[in-house]
Amino acid sequence: MKSVIQRVLEASVTVDGECVGRIDRGLLVYLGVEKEDSEKQLHWLCSKITKLRVFDDGEGKMNLSLKDVGGSLLVVSQFTLCANLAKGNRPSYNNAADPEDAVVLYEKALETFRNLGFHVENGAFGQHMHVTYTNDGPVTLLLDS
Repeated sequence: MKSVIQRVLEASVTVDGECVGRIDRGLLVYLGVEKEDSEKQLHWLCSKITKLRVFDDGEGKMNLSLKDVGGSLLVVSQFTLCANLAKGNRPSYNNAADPEDAVVLYEKALETFRNLGFHVENGAFGQHMHVTYTNDGPVTLLLDS
C-alpha cells in the first residue's frame, strides 16, 4: 500500500463538474492499493497517518497531529501510485490491485479513519477526478506499508 500525504489548507475533489468531497485544514491522502496488501497493513497505515506530527505548534515546529489541530481527511484512491517505472517510458501497473479488490480496501480505509474519530471526505473510486488543493508548507510525505 502506498500513500502520498499532503498537509493542506483546503482540498476538494470534483467529478463531472460536481464536488464530491471537500475539506478545510487537514490532510489530503492519495492511496494506492497493491496486489498483496492486507487489512493489517491498512490499519497500520491509517493509524500512522492520523498520528503524524506534521502541523505547526505555537513555536512553528511540526509537533502537532491531525487530532491536535481538529483537522479533516480527504482520501483519494490513486492506482498510479503503484506504477513501476523501471523499464521503458510507459508505466506498468502490474503491481496494482484489481479494482474489485482495491475498492474493498479503499472503503475500509475510509471506515477506519472515521472509526478513529476523524471527519473524512473522499473521492469517487474508479472515476476521472479533478483534485484541487492548497498545500500548506509545502508539506508532502510518502508512506508505504
